[in-house]
Amino acid sequence: MDVVLIRLLFVIVVGIICFLIRPFGLPSNFDAAVGLVIGGAIVLFEWRLRIMSLKRLIGAAIGSVLGIIGAYLFALVIRNSIPPSATQSFLQIMVMLIMAYVGLAVGANKGDLLNLAALGGIFGGEKQGKRSYKILDTSVIIDGRIADIAETGFLDGIMVIPQFVLRELQLVADSADSLKRNRGRRGLDVLQRLQKTASPQIQIVEDDFPAVREVDLKLIELAKVYEGKIITNDFNLNKVAQLQGVAVLNINELANSLKPIVLPGEIMRVFILKEGKEYNQGVAYLDDGTMVVVDNARKMIGKTIDVSVTSVLQTTAGKMIFGKWDERSAGRHESKGSSSPPPVAVTPAVASGGLPTEIPKKSSSPLPIDRAAD
Repeated sequence: MDVVLIRLLFVIVVGIICFLIRPFGLPSNFDAAVGLVIGGAIVLFEWRLRIMSLKRLIGAAIGSVLGIIGAYLFALVIRNSIPPSATQSFLQIMVMLIMAYVGLAVGANKGDLLNLAALGGIFGGEKQGKRSYKILDTSVIIDGRIADIAETGFLDGIMVIPQFVLRELQLVADSADSLKRNRGRRGLDVLQRLQKTASPQIQIVEDDFPAVREVDLKLIELAKVYEGKIITNDFNLNKVAQLQGVAVLNINELANSLKPIVLPGEIMRVFILKEGKEYNQGVAYLDDGTMVVVDNARKMIGKTIDVSVTSVLQTTAGKMIFGKWDERSAGRHESKGSSSPPPVAVTPAVASGGLPTEIPKKSSSPLPIDRAAD
């Protein structure tokens, strides 16, 4: 609240000074209005400086100083080339403004590349406030699970989407193949979901590496520049990035780590879907996609059975569970559960009207016929 009052007082003081001095030669009221506008612009500039990082401030200062030096050299050339006139003064002022503005903008944009922590002292704490960049791969955008993870709030920092990834995604969305076209459009929908999330922030960067042709290698170079991590589910990109010292967040590895833990000896109920590779094996799948290989279950394809877990194998592609179906224990359970009498057989007969009907045979069971038929 005190800062707001100080800013408001500053704007009023600037307006009063312009009202009394009339620096622009206008009527007092107009000079005061111009002074209020100038004071408001200065306050807005100060507010923008407060939210900038120290790296960007230093980069902007260095860039603006270099731009002014370059503008001075250009002004010398203009003064020696063009005779003194209004055109000469205009060109000198414009060159100074353009060079100062370009130096300020470029220096602020590239200021994040400065390593202030190496200077120590008061700059050592800047490393603690360093932003965390997560660079998205095309495959992880098309996959779609990154949007669900972002909505949970587990990802922090800034999600970086390179322009060359957007171009590749657009090419996939415009493909003649319907399958690729649907995948590309799903990726664009995922980006829209990411932009609507409050955290993390989404930043689209124009950085490109013309000397590098492959998108995967461009992602690695971009991660080195921003000192960020690549989010992907591409196995090959994961390995290449790790070899070059770039951190990778693999969505598939995250999904595998979140799967429920199954210990040998546990009993689980699965639906045998198809035949396995080995003799007399059946294959089932859990709700999360985990494959379950069951011995002695080939003849139970299309049925739900209880299996005993024998071992669990964790691979880079995912988790596999091996189990065994005991036919004898299943038979005992069935024999215990079959306490109801067999159904009553019926034979067709001809009624007096000539229409076929069914007359139940006599049964020795003491139960009523309708219950035995159930």
